[in-house]
Amino acid sequence: MDKQPLFWAANLKLLRTRKKISQQHLSDLLGLNRNKITAQESGKTRNPRMDDLVLISSFFKIDIDLLVKTDLSQIPETQLEELEAGKHVDLSGRHIRILPITVDHSNEENMEYVPARARAGYRSGFSDPEFIAGLPKFTLPDLPRGKTIRMFPISGDSMAPIPDGSHIIAQYLQDWSHLKNNTACVLILKGGEEEIVFKVVGNHIKQNGTLALHSLNSNYETAIINIEEVLEIWTFIGYISKEMPVGAESIKQKA
Repeated sequence: MDKQPLFWAANLKLLRTRKKISQQHLSDLLGLNRNKITAQESGKTRNPRMDDLVLISSFFKIDIDLLVKTDLSQIPETQLEELEAGKHVDLSGRHIRILPITVDHSNEENMEYVPARARAGYRSGFSDPEFIAGLPKFTLPDLPRGKTIRMFPISGDSMAPIPDGSHIIAQYLQDWSHLKNNTACVLILKGGEEEIVFKVVGNHIKQNGTLALHSLNSNYETAIINIEEVLEIWTFIGYISKEMPVGAESIKQKA
């Protein structure tokens, strides 16, 4: 397993300089030896004491997990200002999301289909139990059991050779930090013209709180979005289409 980069040293220096205070002033405020601050900022102290982590985290009002694992220099200025103000900013995608579900007469979770007519209202209704209960239900063989699965219509050619008008079957992802890099996903977005998008997603949440949205069609450029723009993530299982794949050869009748 690749070792995750740690950003404690760089983040400590960044936050101190943003407050416009010297190492000596910070050491006085925290009651720590200045040499300890210098060693931590330079990276010479590879494993800071837990007491120091807690003390510095409390002083800057930022969670230890973020201070250690997230490069704060790469997140948007507005989010960094919110963090410094003591506000909770979710950069990991692990915030609690309540997902309404429905069950059948056997108490098995239903699989819902979001038809084109309901697509425009999904962004406002995705957390409404009545809206979800009103969606059509479907079933298909060989799909994962005990998982939350929905089917979404897509439009356009950005994911060609998957045809325009296909229906994407996808599984709900609760903890976005577990999203494997370059996974095909359906994303429900807060704003913009498109409410539901289907892309190959590069996961940069831990590094800088963003996702990279890649298209299979090389004519489309990669888009970078902030994780705060995302409402839901659904990982690709398969798709249904009435069209033959692009490039399929015609079957000739035997003489």
